[in-house]
Amino acid sequence: MHPSAIGRSSVTSQVLSKVRELISTGSLMPGDKLNEVALAERLDVSRTPVREALGQLIGDGLVTRVPRRGFFVSELSRKEIEDLYLIRQMLDPEALRLSGIPAPVSLDRLIRDNDVMSQESDPAALIDLDDRWHLDLVAGCPNQVLLELIRQFMARTRRYELLYMSDRGQARVAIETHRAILDRLAGGELDEACVLLKQNMTEAMEPLFDWVESREDAG
Repeated sequence: MHPSAIGRSSVTSQVLSKVRELISTGSLMPGDKLNEVALAERLDVSRTPVREALGQLIGDGLVTRVPRRGFFVSELSRKEIEDLYLIRQMLDPEALRLSGIPAPVSLDRLIRDNDVMSQESDPAALIDLDDRWHLDLVAGCPNQVLLELIRQFMARTRRYELLYMSDRGQARVAIETHRAILDRLAGGELDEACVLLKQNMTEAMEPLFDWVESREDAG
């Protein structure tokens, strides 16, 4: 491979990471047009790596290309919500089952971190705390491929989580479910904790369905 090709690949990877971040954090919203020139100027790169990155994001489901109109941030959809969260409800409980009951020091940390979440009001910061809490919960899982899949799906669900956690009522539901999971683990009830974790993975679905339907009705 020519050295210039390696350099361009690195730039494309950086642009890909940045645009994915802009979408997942809500800086670029569903339906927003992605202007290649404006993005290139914003990221201080040429248009070529921007176009290549947007092409890759189509494969991730985050970007849509409309003929003769250009690239757009993909709209949120009921189908994607179902697909993503139903997979998470399989992955996370299995990782917890494989992890087993956390050590007392780990449980104490999980309790403290969940309490910190209850005090956080910024949705993006709350999602960061929630992701870290879930990864710490299953940190003892010996299957590294499973853990990597969970991290990948966290990235895919982030823009949905941003909507969910923006509602303080919904955020409290998630935090209370966390507490129930930790209570079960403290009591040595691993199976029951896995059931509650599965519930936690699907709590966001109905509120997000409502949000998507209201957006469709408004359109």
